[in-house]
Amino acid sequence: MTMKTKRRLKSLLKYLVLACFLVLTMFPFVWMLLTSLKGSQGEIYAFPVRYLPNPASAVSYVAMLWKGNFGRYMLNSFFSSAVAATCAVFIAILASYVISRFHFRFKNVLLLFFLVTQMIPMFIMLAPLYQLLAKAKMLNDLRSLAMLYTNMMIPFSVVTLCGFFDSVPKSLEETAWIDGCGYFKALFKVVVPVIMPGIAATFIFAFINSWNELFMDVDKFKTIPVGLNGLILKYDIKWGEMAAGTIMSLVPTMCLFAFAQKYMIEGLTAGSVKG
Repeated sequence: MTMKTKRRLKSLLKYLVLACFLVLTMFPFVWMLLTSLKGSQGEIYAFPVRYLPNPASAVSYVAMLWKGNFGRYMLNSFFSSAVAATCAVFIAILASYVISRFHFRFKNVLLLFFLVTQMIPMFIMLAPLYQLLAKAKMLNDLRSLAMLYTNMMIPFSVVTLCGFFDSVPKSLEETAWIDGCGYFKALFKVVVPVIMPGIAATFIFAFINSWNELFMDVDKFKTIPVGLNGLILKYDIKWGEMAAGTIMSLVPTMCLFAFAQKYMIEGLTAGSVKG
């Protein structure tokens, strides 16, 4: 067997493995799409299984958009996720800059604390959070949901951005200081533009984590995960509407990934290297 044949076999094996991973990754999405296009529960539960809808129907999408409140759920999710991601990233920029650039006691303990908070399940804090919001008269308010998501995303954003700040040479700021810039001006005029890919990557992860969070269950302020969870009835599950809602909920995040794919790759690569 010649070297050229060996290289071709290796390439073929590599593409076969990648094709298998692609099929495994895309199968749930394709199955949900096909399920959402089936016209009735009987067709979904049919045995033997009918993989393709016959005929394709948009009745599940109509039920979610016109008969249900899916549009309201999407607006609630978008508002709370966008506000939470923006506030969390802005606070994390300031906090991670201080942690990266200044030396103080218990610095490593602080970073460890941020990491430990990511290991605590959110439902453990439901009781104290409910009491806190009740005393502040902020129950049943979309702003309180955005505030909770912001608090959840700050530790993750701080830990992530610390790596990006560590990769920026301090000489850039020193040059700005010589030119008369203060700490804040040097941060936002010099350092932030350099780590913008990292900030974009952090924002996207914070947005998607908030987008997928299942928390508030008030009809007026339901988010998409809560609304989809409401399709699980006592004796039945509305699989067609749930699949249609899931497909529609993927559209904003897919558009966000497609728009910021370049920044995501640059950010994740830069954050793994220290200068």
